Order: sequence, then structure tokens, then C-alpha cells
Amino acid sequence: MAIRVAVGQFHDLSEERLRFAAQIGASGLQMNNPTLPGDTRWEQADVRALVDQVEAAGLKFEAIENVPTHFYHKAMMGLDGRDEQIENYQATIRAVARAGIPVLGLHFMPNSVWTTDRKGTTRGGATARQFDMAVVEANEDNLETLRSFMPTTLGRASSMPLFGKDGPVITEDQMWSNYTYFMNAVLPVAEQEGLKLALHPDDPPVPMLGGVARLFYKPENFKKAYDLVGRSEAWTLDLCLGCCSEMPGGKANVTEMIDFFAPKGRISYIHFRDVQGSVPNFTECFIGDGNFDPAEVIVQLAKLGFDGFLLDDHVPKMDGDSDWNHRGRSHAIGYMQGLVRMAEFLKAA
Repeated sequence: MAIRVAVGQFHDLSEERLRFAAQIGASGLQMNNPTLPGDTRWEQADVRALVDQVEAAGLKFEAIENVPTHFYHKAMMGLDGRDEQIENYQATIRAVARAGIPVLGLHFMPNSVWTTDRKGTTRGGATARQFDMAVVEANEDNLETLRSFMPTTLGRASSMPLFGKDGPVITEDQMWSNYTYFMNAVLPVAEQEGLKLALHPDDPPVPMLGGVARLFYKPENFKKAYDLVGRSEAWTLDLCLGCCSEMPGGKANVTEMIDFFAPKGRISYIHFRDVQGSVPNFTECFIGDGNFDPAEVIVQLAKLGFDGFLLDDHVPKMDGDSDWNHRGRSHAIGYMQGLVRMAEFLKAA
């Protein structure tokens, strides 16, 4: 299967989203944490209803990315009750696979993505997400402010871990233990069902936030995970190029991750975005304005045999844009489509 471009990053499936995907020329779509019944797990019939809508529109349902964090936060943190959550996650894997969706994306960040400024600016004054570790450190004992950096639903949830500078911590060793325990339990089920689990990098890629260690903030830790559990064919990546670019070294991380994992067939799909700067301070930007050359990356992917899909992810908000950033997404999707066509032309030449 050739590299292709999908539309994604929304919770609710609507006729408008389906028409947008078709009109912009995408071959399929992905949903991020779709709004579905169930407080602890999803059921096959509910997932299948989404697949039927997508297929009726002539599109391929490429992947679901993320279940609600509270479905498996105890597993991520190694808390009492994790085995019950893991059993429910196994049931969700079966539901997604049997509904006809080939990939389930996941992260291993109990307190998720952090943003210190949601109204930064990039080219032409477009609004863009920013992260500055100095702002986090300046507020390390102000838990209310720290919670505001998390996604709204998690920031308001008292169950999500967050500690001040002198509080307890969940160490990296503990997180590795929790990750290995979780993956050893869920990967065999994914294998049985023919489903790929696709790991997303940490965002921002820093060793710890709010007293909770992160794992996937540098390329060597992905290689460690591959050595620990990645021999399973069900272990793959949702490779967010933006997160890799956010790591110290910027472009070099993007190149290293693709060089290592693409030939192994371990990249299910790619968030094609970029940033200016890197941790401790970066700003998201339009494709082509960031740390890596998007044309160079797409040629690298094609040469190394990547055959998954590219996806719009975070995009700058342009003047007059919608809440979902239709204008910013249209720019990103069109840019990706041009890159894919260029790679096809070069390969045929």
C-alpha cells in the first residue's frame, strides 16, 4: 500500500467531517478518542457504527487514536485497580479490531500533553501552541496553574497525578515497570486480533512533568521499548514528527527515528507537523517553517518503505478559522498531498 493522507484529530463523527475529507481528497480518516458509550471500555457494536458511517462515505477508517485516559491511568501509574483496567483495555482492543479498524493509537503519559501558552503566534500572526519549561518551573508549587497546562478534562480531574516540587514522584524506573507490565498484557491480545498498537511520543518530550516521569522523550527510549516488548508485531509507532522535532537536536531526532523504525515496518502512521525551537522552549508552526525539511522527510520515508498514512495534527489557527481549524488543516493536508505526489514522481523517474 502506498503512502496516503488521511483527515483526523476529532472526537465526533459528523456529515460535515466526512464531506470535508472527501472534498479535500483524503483517502480515509482517523478519530482521536471518539465519543462513544462506556465509562471503562468500548463495545464492538458502537465502534462498528462509526466504521459503517465512514465506509458509506467511500472512505477508509484508518485508525482510532487514544481511548479516554481514565480507561487506563491506573495501569500507567501502577495503582491498585490496574489489572481490572487492563482487562477492560483488552476488551476494547477486541472491540476495535473486530469492528474493522486496523490500528489503535495510545500514549503512556498519565497527565498527557502540556501547553504553557495556547495563544502564541507564528507566521502572519496565526495562533499557535507554545511550551516553555521555564514557565512550568516558575509555577512548580502552584498546582492550579500546572493543571491549566494540561488538557481541560485532565486538568480538572483530581485523579490525574500532579505533585509540587517537594511532593512525591513517579520515577522513570517505575514508569518503565508499569509500561512493560501493561504492554506484556495487551500485546498478545492485539496480536491475536490482528491489531496494531501505535505508540505516540511524549509531548512535550521532557523527563518529568508535575512529579510524573516520562518515557518517550528521546530516541534511545523508543529503542529500549522496542527491545523490551517491540518484538511483537503488534508494537508500532504513531510517529509524531512534531514531538521528535521538539526533542533537543530537532531535525536529527526525526531522521534517527525514521531511519531506525521505518525499515522494520514499525511506523503505522505519522503526525506530520513541526515546531520552531526545541525543549525547553518551542512554538508550533506551519509545515515547512520548522526544524526539518518536509520534502527531505517524505523522500526518506518513501525510500525506507513506509506505507502507512500521514495525518494532520496540531495546526496553527488562521484568521477566520473554525474551532477545528479547517483553514489550517486544509493547508497542512494540501501540503502533505503535494509531498506524496512529489515522492511518487521521483520514484517513477
